[in-house]
Formats: sequence, C-alpha cells, structure tokens
Amino acid sequence: MTVAAIFLPLLGAFIAGFFGRWIGDRGAQIVACTGVALAAAFGVTLFVDVALDGHNVTTQLFTWLDAGDLQVQWALRFDTLSATMVAMVTVISTMVHVYSVGYMAHDSSVPRFMAYLSFFTFFMLMLVTADNFLQMFFGWEGVGLCSYLLIGFWYDRPTANAAAIKAFVVNRVGDFGFALGIFAVYALFGSLQFGAVFDAAPNFAHTPFIFLGWQVDALTVTCILLFVGAMGKSAQLGLHTWLPDAMEGPTPVSALIHAATMVTAGVFMVARLSPLFEYAPTALAVVCVIGGSTALFAASIGMAQNDIKRVIAYSTCSQLGYMFFAAGVSAYSAAIFHLMTHAFFKALLFLGAGSVIHAMSGEQDMRKMGGIWRLVPVTYVLMWIGSLALAGIPPFAGYFSKDMILEAAWASGSRVGLYAFWLGIIAAFLTAFYSWRLLFLTFHGKPRADAEVMHHVHESPKVMILPLVVLAAGAIFAGWLGYHDFVGEGRESFWRESILVLPDHASIEAAHHAPAWVGELPFAMGVLGIAVAWIAYIWRPGIPGVVARSLRPLYLFLLNKWYFDELYDALFVRPVMALGVAFWKRGDGAVIDGLGPDGVASVTSRLSVRASRLQTGYLYHYAFVMLIGVVLLVSWYLLRQIGS
Repeated sequence: MTVAAIFLPLLGAFIAGFFGRWIGDRGAQIVACTGVALAAAFGVTLFVDVALDGHNVTTQLFTWLDAGDLQVQWALRFDTLSATMVAMVTVISTMVHVYSVGYMAHDSSVPRFMAYLSFFTFFMLMLVTADNFLQMFFGWEGVGLCSYLLIGFWYDRPTANAAAIKAFVVNRVGDFGFALGIFAVYALFGSLQFGAVFDAAPNFAHTPFIFLGWQVDALTVTCILLFVGAMGKSAQLGLHTWLPDAMEGPTPVSALIHAATMVTAGVFMVARLSPLFEYAPTALAVVCVIGGSTALFAASIGMAQNDIKRVIAYSTCSQLGYMFFAAGVSAYSAAIFHLMTHAFFKALLFLGAGSVIHAMSGEQDMRKMGGIWRLVPVTYVLMWIGSLALAGIPPFAGYFSKDMILEAAWASGSRVGLYAFWLGIIAAFLTAFYSWRLLFLTFHGKPRADAEVMHHVHESPKVMILPLVVLAAGAIFAGWLGYHDFVGEGRESFWRESILVLPDHASIEAAHHAPAWVGELPFAMGVLGIAVAWIAYIWRPGIPGVVARSLRPLYLFLLNKWYFDELYDALFVRPVMALGVAFWKRGDGAVIDGLGPDGVASVTSRLSVRASRLQTGYLYHYAFVMLIGVVLLVSWYLLRQIGS
C-alpha cells in the first residue's frame, strides 16, 4: 500500500505522457485521474493507520547510493507528519485532476498536461516520504522541474516562458542554500539519514564551525542554509518574486502549486527538521522574523492587485508567512495544521477563480467583472466559503489554525514572537479586506464587462463544480475535526516521533492559557477588514479612487509590489547582463576570436587577397617577376662567393 500510494501517480504520468497519442485526451484524463484517486484512497487509509492508530512504518526499497562511508537507502518513511502530507497532497491533487478535465477540455495538449500534473504529484510525494536528505533533495528538485513545465505549459506565450524561467532561476538560488545545508549536515554528522542525524543533534548544540573563515555555531549556520532553500520554494520575503508570475500557468496549476504542494514544501521541511532547529534558537528566530515580515508584506501587496489570480497568489505568500513564524516559535504542529486547512480553502479559492475566469471567457482583471453573482450562484457561494475560511471567521477551518498560530506567537514570550504576532494581527485585517475586495469587485456592483462577455457568463460544468464542493467541505470542517489531534489535548500522542519540541519551547501549551483577547483580536480584525471592504466597494464605491489619488505614492508602491522586481533588475539583472556583454564583445569576440580563429582566418584572407593580385593574366608581368627572381638568385650567389 505504501508503494502504491507513492508510485501510482508516476505510472499515470508515464502512460498519459508516452501513450497519449494512442489513448487520446479522454484516455489520458482517465488514466491520470485514476492513478491519483487510487493514491488518495491509499493515502487516507495510511493516514488512519499511521497517524491515528500509531503504526509508523518505513519501507526500504533499495540501496540508492553506496560510496565509501556514504550509504543512502531509498526508503518511504511513514510517520504522522508524512502520512498527513501524503493524504492531503493526494486528495488535493485528485480534485485538481478532476477539475482539469473540464477546465482544459478544449486545450490541444491534454495528455501532456495530465502527465505533468501526475508527475508533479509523484515528486511531491517523494519529498514528503523521504527518509534522508538526499532523497528529500531529489523530490525537492523534481517539483521545481515540474513547476517549470507547468508554469510554462502554454509555451507559445512569451509571458509564460518568462514566468517559468523566473520561477526556475529564483528557486535555484534557494536550492543552492539548501544544497550547502545538506553538505554541512554531512560534514557535521557524517550521515544523511534523518534518524542518525536527529539522534546526534543534541551532541552538536553550540559546537563551533568554520564557515567562510568565521567561527560560528554549526547548527545555526546549517539550519539557516537549509531555511534558505525553504525561502525559495515557499516564496518568502526576498525569494518571493517568482510566485505572482507563476499565475501565467493554467489555473489548475496555480491551485496545485500554491495550495498543498510545492509552496508548502518549505514548511514541511522545517517541521521535519525540528530536531535540528530546536537546538539552533538563532535560526528559529530568523525563521520567525522572515515569516512575520512575509505575512504583512504579501498581504499589503494583495490589497492593490487587480488580477484575481494574483490576489490569491499573494494571499498564499502571506499565509505561508504565518506557517513559518509558527515554526519559528516552535509551534510546528500549528504550522502543519494551518498548512492542512489552508490547502483546502486556498485550492477552493484558486479553482473558484478558475470557474470565474471560465465564466468570463478568460478575463482575469477584476475591474472588468462585477454583477455576476446571480449568473454563477454556486461558484459565488463556494468563493464565500473559501474567503470566510481564509479570513479566519468561525466556524470555518482557517479560524482554528490561524488563531492557534497567533496565540502561540504571543505565548512564546520572545521578542521575535511578539513581532510576528502583531504583524500577523495587521495581516489578518488586510487579508479580510483584500478577500472581500475580490468578492465585491468580482460578483457585486454593476457589470463592467462587455455586453458580449456578459451574454456568455454561465456556471461551470459539474466536473469542475464537484471538486469545489469537496474542497468546500474541507474548508468548513477540517478545522474543528483536526483541532484536537493537531494542536489540542491529543497533540502529543498524535505527533509522537514526528516533531520534536524542547520543554522550554512549548509555545502551544502556553497558547492554551493565553488571555481571551489574544484569541478574539484576530476575529475582530477579520470582521473589521470585511466591514471596511463593504464600505469601500459597496456602500461608497468612490472611496478607493479617492484614496488611490490622495495616497498615490503608496498606492503605486503596493501596485508595483514594493518594486522588488525593479530593485533586482537594477542590482542583479542589468549588471550581470552588462558583464555578459562585455565578456562576449571584448573578451570572446575581441580577444579570443580576434587573436584565435577569427584572427588567423582574417590574416590568411588578407594575404590571399594580396597574393591573388599577382595573378594578372599578362605574360609580360610573369616574365618581369621571373627576371626579378633570377636577379635576386644571382645576387645571393655572388654575395656568398665574395663572403667566402
């Protein structure tokens, strides 16, 4: 069962990808959907057996690498953490696969798309079931490759190609840090197996380490390097710029990448490596500060975006910030709890946005929508459910997980915890505001689309609506169903042998004793954000324009995403481009080619041209040259005789 849960999506990808021409679009859809659906069935069964019943299992497949002292097994590790991720990834992926049957029905490359989706799912499953760092890196790079293929799926669009390359390059920056962290782990522990490394971690606390000529704490540097990889994959502040551009891919790709899979890999990695991070408090502080800053940063940008998918993308970035600052205060189980609930309501929002785009004939600009809620009532209700869960309104799923994160941050008592708490509170207000801004602009008010577009607005087919209903059920019930085991009284038995929290880092335990106002404040900020959005976009729709004009520099700052792209272009892209051109023109062209092949060829060509001028075709010219030659030869002979 463990092997089938992981490798069935790979089998589906293989059949759909290599035999798509023979089995056709419908055959590829059936094969891919069946593979992930069976994997989901096995994944849920394993979750019950492993997480709920406590039957941890590790399935050894074969020896992957055996070189000197380094031996790495290819194994499937199933404990509570990996079983939770496998169940969630396969269920969300199944919904995305089924949704894609309707959404991509008229695309010309359906088998290729379904193969990419299943291939992506396989690599994500390999990542979360890894039993060692090398296997995790294999899955890590695999999802990066598949994200490149999926974001650039419509390769005939220059914007899609540019977005795919950007995602690939930015992730390589983070992955370089991740690779260095893995090298540091092996240099420090002499092993890449999780079990051996975790058992030895307490012995290396406060151990000095020479890094770039400096003596630093070994575990701190190692964990920060590993976290750099998480920053790239999970789009944290500084390495986030690829995330909004990834919206160039088809909407099912956005849901798959930004809900339960690729972007959550960094959060999973930090939770998996909790036995290392717990002994590196400075690294945890870095995680907390970056997470809190990202939560506010991304939420502020989401307020000013007009593309419906980009608003949800920045929402994902912000929610990932919540997960990271939860991990930064050692509330790993709260981070995974929010990861799980977020997977349902964020996939619901992305696929709901796809349903809106489908209804609006491909339009994604919210300023060109409005007044369609009566025409797409099911999508409208489902988008409300997703938004209520995102804003943390009870009894929806996001309320339980987000509140626990904020309470744990406050209860940690650390400065970085309080920093993250207050930024998270502000972000909660902004989240509610931009969520209802999206709802009001998209569904309410007067229609702003062309009459022809409005004439064709219609509800999505059942094959697209059914996955949304399943995800909506998760967005409603996942919070209170999982609260007891994930962060409640049953958390210690539930997370046994999966997550390590030192006794003096028990922020979740402290969160249960936090003052009432700490738990009530996020809800109040969410209600306030909804009220402000209603005033600005329903009651007094002229307010946003007045505010944008009066605070134009701030508005442009948010609209242009804090000018990160322009900053990176000035700091990195242009200097590297100028350096490349200099090496090309002056180095390769002028020096290497100029003195090498091009230079030799040029000299030979010039000499040939001059020699060819001697071939005039006149007999007296040749006779004259011959006479000169005779004179020179006789002169040389006479000079030799005189000299001797």
